[in-house]
Amino acid sequence: MARRVTSDTPRPGLTRTRIVEAAVELIEREGADALSMRRVAAELDVAVMSLYNHVPNKGALLEGVAEHVVAGLELSDDPSEPWQERARALVRAFRKVAHDNPRCMSIVLTHKVDTPVGLRPAERALALADAAGFDGETAVRIMRALIAYALGAQMREIGMAKMLGHLAETGAESWTRLDPDEFPHVIAYGPALADFDAETDFEFGLDLLIGALDALPRRAPGRG
Repeated sequence: MARRVTSDTPRPGLTRTRIVEAAVELIEREGADALSMRRVAAELDVAVMSLYNHVPNKGALLEGVAEHVVAGLELSDDPSEPWQERARALVRAFRKVAHDNPRCMSIVLTHKVDTPVGLRPAERALALADAAGFDGETAVRIMRALIAYALGAQMREIGMAKMLGHLAETGAESWTRLDPDEFPHVIAYGPALADFDAETDFEFGLDLLIGALDALPRRAPGRG
């Protein structure tokens, strides 16, 4: 629903930040397909043409949305911590942003984010991989793997909740329709399948990923 103001209500100045934030709210409420310059103008109760003084076109607005979401990452870091813990913190930060902005993540994944704000997460991932002793090519792949796991885990959580969420309600009924000769393991592990714990699953997978990365060959930390 667009926000309306009365004639005697002071109107905040229109800025790029306000425009982008309105776009983010609209996308999260109604989905990316609902976004248009006209809809954003209605959200802000301004004339459509006034937006173009701050955002040249819808493409630039979408890039602004992607940058805004990435800028929300909590990137606190302690270089004295083991690289494994620093990597876990970074992945958790990515996951939180994806969780807080689920509908905007499709924008992040399909639009360039090449500003300093947008590149800081990549810099952090590359820096911790370099500090751990991985070579440049491996560091880049580690960065991609960490980000992919964080975003993929959030998408999986949404999908699993839809796919298996009903099992918590239907319970054993869901398995009575299955052929035990074709699905012996699904039936046997039915209770575990129905008990979907996103946090535990995420941390389990993160441990597997960090453990696999830790096993990769690398130089002694601190050496060039």
